[in-house]
Amino acid sequence: MSRRFHTDDVFMRKRGLDAAAAAAKRGDLVVLPTDTVYGVGCDAFSLDGVARLREAKGRGRDMPLPVLVSGPKALDGLAYGLRPVARDLVSAFWPGPLTLLCTAQPSLQWDLGEANGTVQVRMPLHPVAIELLTVVGPMAVTAANRAGFPAPRTAEEAREQLGESVAVILDAGASEQAVPSTIVDVTGVVPRVLREGALSMELLQEVVPHIGTAV
Repeated sequence: MSRRFHTDDVFMRKRGLDAAAAAAKRGDLVVLPTDTVYGVGCDAFSLDGVARLREAKGRGRDMPLPVLVSGPKALDGLAYGLRPVARDLVSAFWPGPLTLLCTAQPSLQWDLGEANGTVQVRMPLHPVAIELLTVVGPMAVTAANRAGFPAPRTAEEAREQLGESVAVILDAGASEQAVPSTIVDVTGVVPRVLREGALSMELLQEVVPHIGTAV
């Protein structure tokens, strides 16, 4: 049975974070709040955890799992050859709803799917998520819904969809917005928007005027 912790209570928050960190480190799944929708994740380097995550989501290897990190410094350990424009975007929009598609460090020992040498990385703007990521390290996290169903705005919606596949649920109340993050490809010379989400093209152009869109 999933263990559920309400993070608005200080004592329960500490217990919940401890339980979630332990679960993630042993390869189990955790539901966590983010600044967009609720996510479900595991230690990004746990092969068993990633396999459980794919099974719970009903998601194939053709859709690589994104990674959440606790801060910009973690990005250098995961991404290779970042250009100044990528760092400009990080400075402007992290923590927040910006996911960067980067060239992955070739030395990484993980299996997030058929990513063709890339990795999607984001730092969420949510204190509970950041506290968990600080303890666990990079986590493979995706929206806490079954493939083909709406992304959950509450922990209860996540529980209804994922059931007993999840070990720990961190309940921080309803998400403020149900809009997914904006995804920007920074593997090339010119950044390209792959998915326009919570950050509009106009906001991105204030930082990178020459940003393009995927064709």
